[in-house]
Amino acid sequence: MYTSVFDLFKIGVGPSSSHTVGPMVAAHEFVSLLDPLEFVDSVTVRLYGSLALTGIGHATDRAVLMGLAGYLPADVPIDELSKLPERVRDTSRLELRGHHGIEFEVARDLVFDSSFQPEHPNVVEFTAFSGGDEVAHRRFASIGGGFIADLDGDASAVIDRPAYPIEITSAAQLLVLARGSSIAEVAMTNELAVRTREEVGEGIEAIAHAMFQSIERGIRATGTLPGGLRVRRRARDLALDMREHSIARSLPPTEATDWAGVYAIAVNEENAAGHRIVTAPTNGAAGIVPAVMKFMVEFCKPQVDDPVRVFLLTATAIGSLLKANAGISGAELGCQGEVGSACSMAAAGLTAALGGSPEQVENAAEIALEHNLGLTCDPVGGLVQVPCIERNAVGAVKAITAASLALRGTGEHLVSLDAAIATLRQTGLDMDHRYKETSLGGLAVNVPDC
Repeated sequence: MYTSVFDLFKIGVGPSSSHTVGPMVAAHEFVSLLDPLEFVDSVTVRLYGSLALTGIGHATDRAVLMGLAGYLPADVPIDELSKLPERVRDTSRLELRGHHGIEFEVARDLVFDSSFQPEHPNVVEFTAFSGGDEVAHRRFASIGGGFIADLDGDASAVIDRPAYPIEITSAAQLLVLARGSSIAEVAMTNELAVRTREEVGEGIEAIAHAMFQSIERGIRATGTLPGGLRVRRRARDLALDMREHSIARSLPPTEATDWAGVYAIAVNEENAAGHRIVTAPTNGAAGIVPAVMKFMVEFCKPQVDDPVRVFLLTATAIGSLLKANAGISGAELGCQGEVGSACSMAAAGLTAALGGSPEQVENAAEIALEHNLGLTCDPVGGLVQVPCIERNAVGAVKAITAASLALRGTGEHLVSLDAAIATLRQTGLDMDHRYKETSLGGLAVNVPDC
């Protein structure tokens, strides 16, 4: 199943695609179903499973309020992300869709329920009332990357997915489709089914611009990240150190890949601060693809026309396979599903832009994914900070290494990408729930969060 470049790479806000972006979209969808809105006098929200266990640290409560107020992640004003929830708490009033006021007591009407629902680890339930009578009820699953599934109605009513001419079902099939062409061109064929070539080009340019902006903002920013861990922003100091070559005498020449790590940290510090970033394919792993793409622009010699387009379209084709055949949600698969997917996508994109064959692209994607298998999601304090920020830096370097290995080979290798994706899925199913974005195991319980 193909997922568009504009869905895998969505401009939104931090700190989490599954716990912030998805719930905001779900709340917006629910309130859009309320018709007539004027008869609604109260709304209750219940967050289940991982959304409840790490919801405070992931700003899920804030996201739900923003969605009910009529905001979407792509265009919500950043300053409103803190101001509106404060107003709701201070006044016990919420303006549904921004204009219909109802009484809303956050402590009473927004419930964190740590029990897990059978459909998915991330379930949110909305109920609307009029005069004490229930008038609307809807349950959604936030399935990773900002995507949601309507558990009570027609999922297509929430996500209007076009019919693409090429449904990519496996890496083996993708290689056949790309024979004599490229993986990026296969993805472009699908994109052109619903947009003009100019629209695709402009949209990809906007995605890349937003990615590079988040790097630049992160490198300029100083201070401490919110949430209580008192994690100090490091991207600016790291960049200054790199420019001054302060440790150049004691390290081998690794400047280019070191910069990739700095870029990734910059993005994920922006994400942790709740600022504007691009899901790639999730927020927790949002730094890897931008970092590797900027590494390509700054330090490499691409061998294709329009390398950014080739990079992102190739990454999209690989990401589509990962999403369809395994998943990209940390709550489902652990961090192997987030950082592992992003690393695989970035390795594939870089290999393609540097002139790699489809077979070498598939090899790079497999190498990157294989060496993230088993990675747990155990955020300290329920925040997308430790180990998430550094993990993106390591993932970016790992993607570059995977591309380098693949480009030096013929594309022939023992483990296929399809086998690695199947292993990702099975490992996620076997993984204890404590290590899947619940903060009930791993570093989350072995590192003090204060």
